[in-house]
Amino acid sequence: MSAPSIRHGQASDLDAISRIYDHYVATTHVTFDLEPPGAERRRAWFEQFSTAGRFQLYVASGGGEVLGFACSTPFKERAAYDISVETTVYLDPDAVARGLGQRLMATLVEALERAGVHRAYAGVALPNDASEALHGKLGFRRVGVLSEVGRKFDRYWDVAWYEKRLGAS
Repeated sequence: MSAPSIRHGQASDLDAISRIYDHYVATTHVTFDLEPPGAERRRAWFEQFSTAGRFQLYVASGGGEVLGFACSTPFKERAAYDISVETTVYLDPDAVARGLGQRLMATLVEALERAGVHRAYAGVALPNDASEALHGKLGFRRVGVLSEVGRKFDRYWDVAWYEKRLGAS
């Protein structure tokens, strides 16, 4: 079987993206959504992406299936933050530990550099050794921890923030 391919996400990927994300909403603390976003919210989320701008969506696919996705979204709403993005990556549970998350994020980071993004940030709900290792391999550095910033599954969770300087800026 050939290696999974990485490509820009398409509207036809939304059901698979939702299935992957909903798994993490329902079973883990790694996303602070408490309920799956639903189809309408997911469609509105998809509208922000382009193939060359600051906000991009990539999917990994293999065997006709979406195996994971990585994207960049606004870091904050105020205009001065427009030079920065927040990044995220999620994999189908059957596709973890194969280097696919690293490939997705590396593709996204390269695209963000071409788009002139100054900084990429990632919030990692702790504990999450795999995500922390992934971000470290890609040159993100931990810049702080927000203590007990989220509450899910009847407990508080810390979030570590990772930063990557992009381009020559």
